[in-house]
Amino acid sequence: MSPPKPVRTVMVEGRPVPTDKEGYLLDLHDWSEAFATALAREEKLELTPVHWEVLRFLRHYWQEHGVQPQVRVMIRHFSKVWDAERGSNHALHELFPIGGPQKQGNRLAGLLRTKGEH
Repeated sequence: MSPPKPVRTVMVEGRPVPTDKEGYLLDLHDWSEAFATALAREEKLELTPVHWEVLRFLRHYWQEHGVQPQVRVMIRHFSKVWDAERGSNHALHELFPIGGPQKQGNRLAGLLRTKGEH
């Protein structure tokens, strides 16, 4: 069986990177900070140091556990690291307005779509 054909590409430093129709990478090895920046630009999101902190957490968690963290894990972590208000579900969703940290965050971090996501 052949791999799925890309539905779209994201231009990263002059090179097309294949993604599915929502921007999830087809090959996780294609991720780079330049990819995250390019995809964020397409999604009208300017990545700040706070966004990068969340993206690095997502990638580290994935590397350590082999799965994406659930939102409640992110809330617990960032409430400790920042404070309860800045680490809240509402605040994390404001950072990533297109689907929250589990959808938009995972896309930008170069991770897979979460289980059950359509």
